[in-house]
Amino acid sequence: MPKIKMTKNTASQPIASGGIKMPWAALPLLPPLALYIHIPWCVRKCPYCDFNSHTAHNVLPQEEYVNALLDDFAQDLNTVYNRKLTSIFFGGGTPSLFSAAALSYILKNIEAHIQFADEIEITLEVNPSTVEQENFVSYRKLGINRLSIGIQSFQKNKLQALGRIHDADEALRAVNMAHKAGFNNFNLDLIYGLPGQSLGDALRDLRQAIILKPTHLSWYQLTIEPNTIFWSQPPTLPEENTLWEIQKAGQSLLAKNGYTQYEVSAYAQSGYQAQHNLNYWNFGDFIGIGAGAHSKLSHPDGRIVRTWKTRMPNDYMNLDKTFQAGTKELTKEELPFEFLMNALRLTEGVDANLYTQRTNLDLDSLNKGRSQAEYSGLMQIKPSQLAATNRGQLFLNDLLQKFLN
Repeated sequence: MPKIKMTKNTASQPIASGGIKMPWAALPLLPPLALYIHIPWCVRKCPYCDFNSHTAHNVLPQEEYVNALLDDFAQDLNTVYNRKLTSIFFGGGTPSLFSAAALSYILKNIEAHIQFADEIEITLEVNPSTVEQENFVSYRKLGINRLSIGIQSFQKNKLQALGRIHDADEALRAVNMAHKAGFNNFNLDLIYGLPGQSLGDALRDLRQAIILKPTHLSWYQLTIEPNTIFWSQPPTLPEENTLWEIQKAGQSLLAKNGYTQYEVSAYAQSGYQAQHNLNYWNFGDFIGIGAGAHSKLSHPDGRIVRTWKTRMPNDYMNLDKTFQAGTKELTKEELPFEFLMNALRLTEGVDANLYTQRTNLDLDSLNKGRSQAEYSGLMQIKPSQLAATNRGQLFLNDLLQKFLN
């Protein structure tokens, strides 16, 4: 690839290796900083997917998109404030459609402008049908140290119902390749509540996943989202009683095999929680680059701002258009809900002091909603902790409603 040239209006602050020089000192309580990189193409759009993904046709515009990503990143460097990156996540779409050389080029250019934490977690999403053995070896060599493999199910009829383009053999092969390439930290994505799925079907998927010894499992219920094929052509899903049986039996099976649930749909072996996702749930900061990517960034003056990038890849790569599609500064009235919408997903919740550290608001600002939630049995009565009860985890939307102004 040619050397990247910044072609759109870029950040005016001078860039230096190890961060960006700022006219003010970094505040010690700014949250940790992560980076999300969105690759928006898939071989085929799945009927349940509401992510910003697009079917790949012919040859991907890999070089143009990589240039746009780095140009986009340059414009966000004025929000770094001397922080190191604690994690990077390549998501999609299907990032493994891009060559290892392209991913390496992205990482090298980013590291030239911002320091990586010593134990940085770098995750790549892969689909079983889009990878080869040599790719896994290359991914590991270039610094990617965690994979997230989109399995969804190991059963042929379930994969067909989901519109997946891989089969069970390819899924098993992908995991085997990950092990051989030296990945000792990887996630498997599985979905339950699939069309026609029984309790036995769901548990067979989980047992097969456990045999493969992933360090992390994302196990979540299929939901029908707007702007998907399933929304306009809904499949027949299991009844509520079956879903409840699947959830309870699956959680028990995972716990017995050493997978602790630490978030609504995340289970990990000890020490292998996804650091990138934990940063989200702890209301950390993140830069999002790529078509449709979102950012949440705190500033030394106390502002917390969410931004989002233009969704369509052709617009994103268009030199005459801006990357940013919108921005919103969170108000003090919105912050309690925004913080808890993330923190209460964690099964153990968070230290109550984190609320003040991340929002600059006193804990007293939560008093009204907190007392209502505790009285309703949705929130634990622990002054030093903000955490949902087991019932609150099941009815998280009801719990969060207590904190809407």
